[in-house]
Amino acid sequence: MSGRLTPSIDQLVKCLRYLPGVGPKSATRMALHLLERNQDRAAELAIALSEALTRVKRCTCCQNFTEEELCAICSDPRRTEKQICVVESPTDVVAFEQTSAYRGRYFVLMGHLSPIDGIGPREIGMDKLQSRLHEAEVEEVILATNPTVEGEATAHYVAEIAKSLNLTVSRIAHGIPVGGELGMLDAGTLSHALEGRKSLL
Repeated sequence: MSGRLTPSIDQLVKCLRYLPGVGPKSATRMALHLLERNQDRAAELAIALSEALTRVKRCTCCQNFTEEELCAICSDPRRTEKQICVVESPTDVVAFEQTSAYRGRYFVLMGHLSPIDGIGPREIGMDKLQSRLHEAEVEEVILATNPTVEGEATAHYVAEIAKSLNLTVSRIAHGIPVGGELGMLDAGTLSHALEGRKSLL
């Protein structure tokens, strides 16, 4: 941080850097902009963040963010309980919901397995997921963790749990984006696309 900023501004910049994709320069610009031109908005932001931290909690069924005991998806009787899509974060739920293509339920791990960081099955709620798969009328578990080393390891762990309960397990395809060009893709993406190919007949 720049020594020319006050301690309070330095702390604000530091906190803004917690946001994904925000580096020191961007955080400094944001902090100074809020203080210089948008103090009313900055106050609203502070209040909104404080209220969210107080009110938002995890759904007792799927671990997604909610302000009630059950989130809107888990309490929706129109959603089928036969499918559970396992994702890493609430951001993934938002992405799926924007497609309007999925009408099942979710389980949000709030992370992935990472032994080197001390994140094991218990830390991401694997025990809760296993209990839910035991109790609910689930027929299929859809694995939608990220295509990273940790995400794949997490998917494998969940798959083993589901298979032990004789449930159908599927993995979302990872491959070529719509409108993408093969020559612009990395080897890992092409490999996933090839492995996830489907017959046209």
